[in-house]
Amino acid sequence: MVNRKAIKTEYLIIGNSAGGIGAAEAIREVDKTNSITIVSDESYPAYSRPLISKCLAGERGIDAILFRPADFYSRNDIDLILDRKVESLKLDRRIAQLEGSEQIVWKKLLVATGGVPIIPRMKGAHKKGVFTFLTFKDAIEIDEFLRNGSQALVIGGGLIGISVTEALTKRGVAVTVVEMKDRVLNTILDETASAIVEETLKQAGVRVITNQTVAEVTGREYVNGAILDSGERVSCDLIIIAIGVLPRTELVSSTDIKVNRGIVVDRCMATSYPDVYACGDAAEAYDFVYGVNRLTPIWPNAYIGGRVAGFNMAGVCTEYCGGTAMNSLNYFGLDIATAGVVVPPDDRHWEVVSQRSNGAYRKIILGDDIVMGMVFVKDIEKSGMIFSLMRDRVNVSNFRQALLADDFGLAYLPRELWQERLGAVPSGSVSVVGMPAKAEEPVADE
Repeated sequence: MVNRKAIKTEYLIIGNSAGGIGAAEAIREVDKTNSITIVSDESYPAYSRPLISKCLAGERGIDAILFRPADFYSRNDIDLILDRKVESLKLDRRIAQLEGSEQIVWKKLLVATGGVPIIPRMKGAHKKGVFTFLTFKDAIEIDEFLRNGSQALVIGGGLIGISVTEALTKRGVAVTVVEMKDRVLNTILDETASAIVEETLKQAGVRVITNQTVAEVTGREYVNGAILDSGERVSCDLIIIAIGVLPRTELVSSTDIKVNRGIVVDRCMATSYPDVYACGDAAEAYDFVYGVNRLTPIWPNAYIGGRVAGFNMAGVCTEYCGGTAMNSLNYFGLDIATAGVVVPPDDRHWEVVSQRSNGAYRKIILGDDIVMGMVFVKDIEKSGMIFSLMRDRVNVSNFRQALLADDFGLAYLPRELWQERLGAVPSGSVSVVGMPAKAEEPVADE
């Protein structure tokens, strides 16, 4: 029997970030009346996780990073349950058990639980002054711990690590970054681009240590330093673990839902269990570059995947076109745009087109005349158009040499591509390869 305290809902969404909000919006576009319930173990309405570094830097408060207006839930008749954790799922009875005795009975379910920080094995990780950096709560706790003259050690030179490093630097904190691999941002940049970023960090006063890890956190109750695996001691009173995230799949791990590294979903974002969907960092969804399901834990993919799930939950058959690793960011004043394959593996023939001048670096990776990846540093104006070619799987064989031209624009493309994008070839432009156009460029995807 269902518990007397059970809440009944048509649509249950576990997770209140990009994917969950995208699903709720899609459902409401189709279904104006049936109930939607969102459960989150955080205490705040949906906010933009990529912007928590702005809060730590003192540039924004929680109200300035809200993903949707404060009245979003009431306007869309959404029952929001905050600061509560879903402990288990009984799929055969369609019951979600919350902490305590309360239960939610659902008809359609979306698991949008996101990710959890990777915590390395090291002595002393429990000491006061050791933090992760994934949520707004993390930013608040770090802010409260900071004091004049603080010295921080950031473990991890990836996206999260460099983001928190910039925020701390803006607060006047001396930062040392320790990266296990041989270069920073190694998963999204190639060696040349990583070197540019590392030099930018050093110019900002950040010490960068590569090819090492933290073996031990020193201090009695509070952090007073760290010992690297090389034996070197680094003084600090604050340590932030920013290695990355793992898919948060524990809620479904003991169920019949198929899980690989993440929750496996099809092109409708449906799991292997009827009426249960998944999206975002917790899910393995289709990657259009690699042509297989992969983890692509970035904000836009989570939101779009959530919308696809929401439409299908509401009965509108919708297919996820696929996402890929894609980042458009600015660290220490340095613009970076990157997507897809950035370091070609040796399993097939690849062609690389690159250019470096005036401190800028641009690189495009081609496979069988299709754009498979790109890296743009400093000069990213054309990155949006290159990404569009990659997303649409456009054969660039007739204009590959023009891809990095300063005046590269739509008029370089064959006439049929003009017609697909704009409906007609604009007057004053020609479709002859090599002839520059003055047509307005498409806005870069971010």
